[in-house]
Amino acid sequence: MFLFAVIFLFATFIITSVKRTHPQVLGTTINLEAQDILKLTNQERQKNGVGLLVMNDALTHAAQLKANDMFAQNYWAHNSPTGKMPWDFIKAAGYDYVYAGENLARGFDSAQDVVNAWMNSPSHRENMLSPNYRDVGFAIEQGNLTGEKDTILIVEELGNTTTTIPQVSTNRTLGSAKIPAVAIQQKPLFDTRLFTKNIALMIVFVFIIVLFIDLILIKQKKVVRFVGHNLDHIMFLGTVGIVVLLLQLGTIL
Repeated sequence: MFLFAVIFLFATFIITSVKRTHPQVLGTTINLEAQDILKLTNQERQKNGVGLLVMNDALTHAAQLKANDMFAQNYWAHNSPTGKMPWDFIKAAGYDYVYAGENLARGFDSAQDVVNAWMNSPSHRENMLSPNYRDVGFAIEQGNLTGEKDTILIVEELGNTTTTIPQVSTNRTLGSAKIPAVAIQQKPLFDTRLFTKNIALMIVFVFIIVLFIDLILIKQKKVVRFVGHNLDHIMFLGTVGIVVLLLQLGTIL
């Protein structure tokens, strides 16, 4: 265990140093584009018989204002520490809404993961599939937020300027050529998030196998020993493995 600890500390130092100086070699693979999020969202709306969303410049500006404010004041919430609500940013962007909504996400590195997380949350799903919305805007930014370095923040602002509920249309495309370039793409040679996750899971797996083999040999050879909690250790390591997997997931709000 001491040897593993030394190796981990040394590897962490090396990876952190290389990641900082050569992000093109070591880093996190990110492929987040507003066009992809819109396309996937509209696919879900289409499957549920809801009118498709179209990108709106004012809502895109509102989303950018909200993202900038969150990083500037270092908060993770719909309402800012100064009392600003999502509607304040939407109004400031010049969008005269009748219906409006907001979805937030952080820590995701693909559009599919973001949409899946929102669709799996009842309140976010309600926003995604609401027939009251026809316009949408996105902001995708990377920075330090609430102690988490280089986190990816996704802001989605939804709205409608009329009381008319948009009908399902087969004329609109699922994407749009006029979508502004709201995106973060990063493809390092080695993905450190995937690398560290696989290493951690491999070590947990090796320890579990060793404990299983030890348990079998002890029973076969009828060796008497004063301490034997292999099953407890196996359950603990299994829990560690699950935690490692869960830590790779982002969060939504």
